[in-house]
Amino acid sequence: MKKTAVVILNWNGVKLLEQFLPSVIQYSPEATIYVADNASTDASISFVEANFPTVKIVKNDGNYGFAKGYNEALQHIDAEIYALINSDIEVTENWLLPILETFENEPKTAVIQPKILDFKRKEYFEYAGAAGGFIDKYGFPYCRGRIFETIEKDNGQYNDAREITWASGACFFIRSKVYHELKGFDDDFFAHQEEIDLCWRAKNSNYIIKYNPDSVVYHVGGATLQQGNPKKTFLNFRNSLLMLIKNLPKEKLFPVLFVRLFLDGVAGIHFVFQGKFSHFIAILKAHYSFYTLFSRNYKKRSFFQSQEYYSVKSIVVNYYINNGKIFVK
Repeated sequence: MKKTAVVILNWNGVKLLEQFLPSVIQYSPEATIYVADNASTDASISFVEANFPTVKIVKNDGNYGFAKGYNEALQHIDAEIYALINSDIEVTENWLLPILETFENEPKTAVIQPKILDFKRKEYFEYAGAAGGFIDKYGFPYCRGRIFETIEKDNGQYNDAREITWASGACFFIRSKVYHELKGFDDDFFAHQEEIDLCWRAKNSNYIIKYNPDSVVYHVGGATLQQGNPKKTFLNFRNSLLMLIKNLPKEKLFPVLFVRLFLDGVAGIHFVFQGKFSHFIAILKAHYSFYTLFSRNYKKRSFFQSQEYYSVKSIVVNYYINNGKIFVK
């Protein structure tokens, strides 16, 4: 069995570690468990050292967010498979085995996501990942089991192991060789959508991303930034645009970007009519940041960009006009 590291990124999350780390230790005998700490100022480190001496700690010297936080920590972790999980994830018995078996049997599979259910409503999928992620032509992400705010109950409808476009960063398995070959997550993203960008780059390098329903975890979600936080709006809009300039096929880059910027404007106006002015400002700031980072990120484009990067032309049209509330493909 491949040498596996379960790595939990932490920042001031002592209460989450206290609640969820025991299940990870109990159900992960096949792996070495690490807490990668982003310079916490709470009792996280001392708590883990006092209560879980088998857990290894990697200390980053600053709060680098999700992307750089993992990039810094994983330089110090020797394993063939990285299992990157949020600190608010509850794992289940034998959760690692189906994933490790897939890696063993499928050499081209580079990234795998388990079934992610809602910790608070365990019969429902969880927003961040559900049963595997996809994007539309304009880079809007959605999942089997979750499209925008519509979240499905798990009735076994997505119990098929299959190829997907992206795996959720909430519980993200990747071959270490591929992670380092692709230079990991993009530090410019800080947090949000960096896993979609990494998966897109992996697909452009002819690797396969998969979903495996035989592995099940439960995710609280929103433990770091709540869904209604304007900073989350800023990061999602800005990072989605950065992802497009890095990964879109050359002939589609500017036509798609033009439409996407227009749709972002529509979203901003929608926030104004809802009275959510802070989110409107967040979109303006996201676009300004995108323009300042455009040149640097354009230079990150790889030699090859896959033409087959999206599953539907517009998930916005499908959802709001065609009443496409559930995944169909």
